[in-house]
Amino acid sequence: MFESFFPRPKMLFASLLAYVALIVTFWMTIGDTVATAIGFQLPAEDAEPVIGIGFFVTHDFLWFYLVYFLATISFWLFWKRFSPHPWQTWSVLGTAFIIFFTYYSVQVSVAINYWYRPFYDLLQQALQGDSGLTEKDFYLSALDFLNIALVYVGVATGTSFFLSHYVFRWRTAMNDYYTGMWEKVRRIEGASQRIQEDTMRFADITESLGIRIVDAIMTLFAFLPILLELSVHVKVLPIFGEVPAPLVTAAILWAVFGTGLLAVAGIKLPGLHFRNQRVEAAFRKELVLGEDRDERADPISLGELFSNVRRNYFKLYFHYVYFNVFRNVYLQFNNVFALMLLVPTIVAGSITLGIFNRITSAFGQVASSFQFLVYSWSTIVELMSIYKRLAAFEAAINEQPLPEIDQEFIATGGRVDDR
Repeated sequence: MFESFFPRPKMLFASLLAYVALIVTFWMTIGDTVATAIGFQLPAEDAEPVIGIGFFVTHDFLWFYLVYFLATISFWLFWKRFSPHPWQTWSVLGTAFIIFFTYYSVQVSVAINYWYRPFYDLLQQALQGDSGLTEKDFYLSALDFLNIALVYVGVATGTSFFLSHYVFRWRTAMNDYYTGMWEKVRRIEGASQRIQEDTMRFADITESLGIRIVDAIMTLFAFLPILLELSVHVKVLPIFGEVPAPLVTAAILWAVFGTGLLAVAGIKLPGLHFRNQRVEAAFRKELVLGEDRDERADPISLGELFSNVRRNYFKLYFHYVYFNVFRNVYLQFNNVFALMLLVPTIVAGSITLGIFNRITSAFGQVASSFQFLVYSWSTIVELMSIYKRLAAFEAAINEQPLPEIDQEFIATGGRVDDR
């Protein structure tokens, strides 16, 4: 699954983590000194943020572009020489490209968050009857937003196009790897489906989840400082009263609660999805064999195989009922959670409309990052089931013992455990 696309994946990812730690250490310690020495004029920590499209071409952004480019190229060149691989340009440089533009899309959200305060404070002044304002003030502020939005449109469109090619290249790598062993794998149950369908879905879902994880991490790095800064405007929380860094503390506790709730509610789903793929594959295989051989696909065999399909689906539907109840109730509470936190502050009149919008935006970004598992649990379940199928496929290829869940499936003749 990974070796077909990445050079020595375990060593590659381990070295990547170590290299990223080294670059981050450089950035956090002597990075500013080096940047200043070569001519970058970095803003002071208390400097007002740039509003509008200029946010993306400040000296600190240009310095980041340079460091990221040099780090990426050096890492790629090292692996190109150390362990040549036919797909490493797509797997290494392509992954770096995706991570960079994921970071860029997060920064678009940061730029919009900074735009909120001046715009909504302007709106509040106008609603209070400030005669010094003109229509031009609003049009210029709206133009700043449109410029930021157009940056996002360009980044999102280009990234989506590239991702499509990236996923297909990964699928191609797995396809070439498995079809190269066709004589060895052709008799394995569901071999054609695993090569044709599972490889496509595995590459697509892995890429999608990977991007969400990177986006969640980068969003935390970008918005946690903003939320900490905004916490000075919130003195107390409902019920809990005064707590350190109230907004950050509330976001973490709320996300941990939701993640734990859905992990418990959805604990049976991965196994059921795996069994679902197996019973579907068994039913489909019998139908295909029946196209060429008269003795196959008789009504009794098809009835029994479809009974297994029906039984598993009905069990899956049952478990999704209470999972979706817990998930949807949590997400509905999530829509008003930030507002409930700010009620004492709003009643005390301690914040302006602009600060209120910045807080709710930043809190939503941080909370959604911590809630990665909440939003992605169904996708993770599907990926786990596909991974189990491909892992069993590779175990059969390498003549190794099948995973426990495969052995259980074979022992029960494909029937669903009713426990």
